[in-house]
Amino acid sequence: MRRAIWITLALLATSTAGAQDGWISLFNGTDLTGWKVGGNAASFSVQDGAIVSNGPVAHCFYDGGVHNHSFTNFELQVDVLTEPAANGGVYFHTEYQAQGFPAKGFEVQVNNTHSDPIKSGSLYHVVDLGAEDIKGLVKDGEWFTQDILVQGKTVTIKLNGKQVVQWTQPEGWSGTRDFAERRIGAGGTIALQGHDPRSIVHYKNIRIRPIG
Repeated sequence: MRRAIWITLALLATSTAGAQDGWISLFNGTDLTGWKVGGNAASFSVQDGAIVSNGPVAHCFYDGGVHNHSFTNFELQVDVLTEPAANGGVYFHTEYQAQGFPAKGFEVQVNNTHSDPIKSGSLYHVVDLGAEDIKGLVKDGEWFTQDILVQGKTVTIKLNGKQVVQWTQPEGWSGTRDFAERRIGAGGTIALQGHDPRSIVHYKNIRIRPIG
């Protein structure tokens, strides 16, 4: 009985701490409950407490109940591990799409050694970073934390706590050359990218702190 009471109190304390600091987990570490895959469903699986992408192009969209899976101002943290030559990404202000690369929202690049010259932490095709920009910050085979802060029209990106991008959407912004809807608007959901069959990327500890 005492053990049961202690466990209950510990769980309550953890829940209270989470409420106080404002962080909310979007992934249960066990399965894809609250997530919906657009594209090849087999490209995503859960292994050792992480969502793993490996297969033909697909995207795993958060579709759960937190804020009705729509976030405008927030801080998002994702722990990422890339295997050699892997490409992936974390999208925000996006929406579910059944096929292809998401037309809406922004991609924060995940790529340490893939042939694409646009590297991890880039706000893809908005503020692009090269290998020299992230040298010494992230490595394949090691977990790193990608932090995305969106406040108003400003996006700030950190890798392992170091700021690598800060960009404010200018007036009259009409998206990028490839996606007109790559813009800050009324918010949207979060998505993880599965880029190609040779890319293996692990995502875990996916947590968000809504602002305002």
